[in-house]
Formats: sequence, structure tokens, C-alpha cells
Amino acid sequence: MIVGVDVGTSMTKADAYDDAGRKLASAEQASRLEQFADGRVEQDLEDVVSSVVDVVRRVVADAGEPVRALALTGQGDGLWLRDADGAATRPPISWLDDRAADVVRGWQDDGTVAEVYRRTGVGLFPGCHAPLLTALGRDEPESLERAAVAGYCVDALVQRLTGEITVDASDASLPFLDVVSRTYDEGALAACGLTERRGLLAEPAPSGTVFTLDRRGAELLGLPEGTPVTGGPFDLPAGAVGAGLSTPGDGLLIIGTTLACEVFTDRVDPDEVPDPAGMWLCTPQDGLWLRAMPAMVGTAGLDWLLDFLGVGIDALEDLLAGTGPGAGGVSALPFLAASGERAPFVDTRARGQIEGVTLGTGRGDVVRAVCEGIAYTAKHCFERASSSADAQGRLVACGGGSQSGPWAQIFADVLDRPLEVPDDPGLGTRGAAVTAARALGDDLDPAAWAAPSRTVEPSRDARGCYADGYLRYRAHVDTARDFWARQAQGFARP
Repeated sequence: MIVGVDVGTSMTKADAYDDAGRKLASAEQASRLEQFADGRVEQDLEDVVSSVVDVVRRVVADAGEPVRALALTGQGDGLWLRDADGAATRPPISWLDDRAADVVRGWQDDGTVAEVYRRTGVGLFPGCHAPLLTALGRDEPESLERAAVAGYCVDALVQRLTGEITVDASDASLPFLDVVSRTYDEGALAACGLTERRGLLAEPAPSGTVFTLDRRGAELLGLPEGTPVTGGPFDLPAGAVGAGLSTPGDGLLIIGTTLACEVFTDRVDPDEVPDPAGMWLCTPQDGLWLRAMPAMVGTAGLDWLLDFLGVGIDALEDLLAGTGPGAGGVSALPFLAASGERAPFVDTRARGQIEGVTLGTGRGDVVRAVCEGIAYTAKHCFERASSSADAQGRLVACGGGSQSGPWAQIFADVLDRPLEVPDDPGLGTRGAAVTAARALGDDLDPAAWAAPSRTVEPSRDARGCYADGYLRYRAHVDTARDFWARQAQGFARP
């Protein structure tokens, strides 16, 4: 069997698959984030490694089959600094972190963001490598001086388990890689003033690279030394692979902690826009990329609201059933991350709003408004992602939010497209396992490996309401962005 491991922002999960793609066993463990009042968000590398050890050992014990390979995937972006032995030189910084917001704002003003986007197709935001390396160089250069590698979550695990310093091309895509040649763009590094940090960037591993567990990794996991290990792609491309998608125009909607919208394309052509956002990502297949627009907040926004209202996720269906499309006139902008928004636009000052509330507004109206607002954000993201690829192929939805029938219906209605919803919401481990099997030489049928799914058809009755609602949402976003900019200018006055 192949054991796939997905180290997400909120959960570490392992799944064991047989050679036909059937799931044999699963295990998961909640992740721990340290969120500080000043916007810093960090993790503990030892805690992350411990979570991987726990779920792998449990799933191997439950499945009771020999392990053919360990397939790793996980969250992208952030900054995971390590020394030559794989120990953290400071706590890993999450992609949710806000400490580099001022760096991004300065780069937006001086043209650096536009220059990097022109070169690599990546819209810089506070939680990605470039501004984080700059902020640390300013605030705590000693952590950079102690580091041998500036990497990501997945390659931190690869180093700990195999001893190899490497990175998958999908992770390296953010933000310095020329994704066509799969080599670093030195001009992008220079534009950010980071040429002197070039030595911290591991060279991307060629597609199909297989590592092996070293003695330390084998002892941690209780597996034989020499067990094959693959490291990537990270969770956004892994989910697309796990969904059985690979044709240009096919799309994946991930309704997880973050809201990721991505479309397969066979060409890379960063659009000339005044508002660089999103990214092109390398996939395990050369000549095929994902145009991705990962908004900061997906289910995290709904979780926050339900907790604020004092109800559990089990109340969602009844709350949505108590109100119809349009949420009784209530609308929401779901920009709830402390670091602002990164797609379909980058604005470090973006904040959430709920409008249209009256004394007659019920809890269900507010919940539906947030669910609709997140769906409108997805539509906005797909419109940006489709500018370089005709997104009229299959559209698969995964992640925890996709398992809510009423919320999946809202997404289908707002997008006005059929959604294929797999029975298994976590496609990351499946995509990692498929990647490992192919790297080992297997000729897999993607359709056979894809999880069974149901199709959610858009409702004709809701089409007009949501078409109008989306136009109002876009106008609301434009008004809010103008307000955030004027507000910042006001704060800057003496």
C-alpha cells in the first residue's frame, strides 16, 4: 500500500491506499497554530513532525499491509527555516502571518509587486517567501544567518525523514520560480532585494523524484529504512491530481480553511493587470500548470461566525434552510484574515463586512450571507483564473465545506455550473499517493483512482437572484477597497 500524508493548516491526515486506489485506513490529528495579537501566526516544527509520526503509525497499524511508499503533501507558502540537519532555526511562519504586510504595501507602491508578477506570474502577499524573508532580514537577521534552507512545510518533512534538502517545483513556484523552465528567476530575487539570500533556496527536484527513508526517518515512523518517499506537490496541486483532473480547462474548488480556485492550463501568460494576484503552479506533469487563485478564508470564515453565534457546524443545514437566496437582504464580504486578502486581489487592509442587518434579521440570514459571500469570492477568483485558460471543463469541489449539501448548492448556483463533489472531501492524500505511484513506474488510470462523487446541478430558480447578487458583491468590493485605501491615507496624516 501507499500511505499519503497531508499536513494541512488545521489538520494532519494520513490515508492508506491499495494499488487500485481503494482506501484501507485513515487517521488524523488536529494541528496547532500559534496566533498572536499582532498578526503573527507560527507553528512548531517538532509538533508538526510528531503529528505525522502519529497518523502514519496509526494508519499502518490499522491497515496491516506492507508500506510500498510514503507520499507527502501539505500546506504551501509561509517560511520554514531549517539548518543543515533539518532543525528549525526559528518557529515556522504560517501563510496566514501578517508581519510583512508593510513590506508588501511598499512593494505595491514602488512597482516591485508588478515586476515579480511580470516575471513569475505570482502576486506577492504577506504570507509568502519574498516579504517574509525581507521582514526577517530587517527584524531578526540572526534566524536567517543560522539557516541552511528557506523552505516550506512539505520539504521540511522530506528533510527530516530522508535527510535530503530539496523542494517540489509546485512549492518553489511561490514566488521566485520561472515555472516554464523550472529554474529560479534571478531578476525576481533582485527586484525584492534578496539576491544575497539565493543560497537558502533549494533547487527544485525533477518530476518523478523518489527519496528514501534514512535511519532517523525509519525510526520515527517504524518503517523499514530505504522505504520510498515522495515530497509533493503541495496541497493545491495534489488536490487536483487526486480529483482525477488534468485536462486544460478542468477546475478544482477547494472549500477548506482557505478557499482555493484553480484551473488547468497548458500555457503560462501572466495577464497585464494593475492588480497582480494569484499564481501559476508547476504540476507533476511537465507542460501542464495550474492557474490558482487561493483566497485567504474559506471554511475558516464560517467557523468563526458559527462560533461567534454560539452554534456548532451541525446547525448549518437548519440555519440555511430557514432563509432563501439573497439572505433576506443581508450581504457579506468574507475577508477575515488578519493579513488581508491575496486573491482575486491583494490588499493587506482588506477586512470583513456584514451589511443589510435589521431588527428582523435572523441568525440564518447572517450565516447564509457569509456562505454566499464566500461563493461570490469563488466566482470572482475563477473569473481571474480563467483569463488564461478556458475554464469550461469539469469542476470538482472538495474540502470540508463541500460536504455540506446546502452550501455546495449555493456554490453551484452562484457559479452557475455543475459541481462534482467526491464522497471523500480530502483529495490531497489521494493526489500525493497517485504522484508516488507514478514516480514508482505505475501506469495509473486517473478515473479509476478518483473517489466516487455526486453532481450538484445549479438551480434555475436561483440563477437570476445570484447573478444580481454577484454584481452587487463586485460593486461592494470596489467600494470597500476604495474605503480601505482612503482610511489608510487618513491614518497617515499628521
